[in-house]
Amino acid sequence: MLSYQHIYHAGNLADVHKHALLAVMIDYMTRKDKPLSYLETHSGRGTYALDASEAVKTGEAAAGISRIERLGWFGPDHPYMRALAATRAAHGRAAYPGSPMVAATLLRPIDSIQLCELHPREFEALRTAMAPYGGILHHKDGLQMALAMAPPVPRRGLMLIDPSWEVKTDYETIPRLIGQIARKWNVGVIALWYPILAPAVAVAQDQAAMARGLARAHPEALISEVRFPPAREGHGMIGSGMFVLNPPWGLEGESQRIARLFAKL
Repeated sequence: MLSYQHIYHAGNLADVHKHALLAVMIDYMTRKDKPLSYLETHSGRGTYALDASEAVKTGEAAAGISRIERLGWFGPDHPYMRALAATRAAHGRAAYPGSPMVAATLLRPIDSIQLCELHPREFEALRTAMAPYGGILHHKDGLQMALAMAPPVPRRGLMLIDPSWEVKTDYETIPRLIGQIARKWNVGVIALWYPILAPAVAVAQDQAAMARGLARAHPEALISEVRFPPAREGHGMIGSGMFVLNPPWGLEGESQRIARLFAKL
């Protein structure tokens, strides 16, 4: 959908959940002296200015990463904090890394990266943000590109599927797509982020049914779900979910640790 721009939501609690787990996965995978591929279907602009009017207007970053840093959830050596520090060093104290930048700051020269983004302005911003890191950028629909990108070279790698979920049918089509990708790329780490929605939200039942269906179809997958207060009155997102096929070692423990922290909010 060309209407969605993540700047309004960058650094929110869902980003904290998603990016912390993503950073842990990449950190573990880069410990082996073997190259890997990083693929992403919905990349956004790469970096976000949390002092921009859009981010300040919603207050989601203030209730998200700003609050979490004050609470000290992650030490400076945590890969999520390393990615955040590298992004701030390059772009200023108010900068926040989207998932492409989390990946780019943690990957090595031997690794490869492919990013998809359909929105024209977001794609141009992504091109600028990624210029120092290289990689292949696709100005295309990421869901249409996902099967074409898999399996990548090298085959060892991770794909993040992180749509805006503004298209109702995504709750039906994405699980089928994940099954197709997994059959083509059985060694790939396939991660899907999804929102957990308040019951009053029209598609809340579709989201819940999708999560149950993924768990039935892939009992070996790791499913990490956290709940948190709405960002503001009437806001429909009350939690964040990550579904991960072939989860790297250590991810389950970090997922459980983060869930305990979210439970205290």
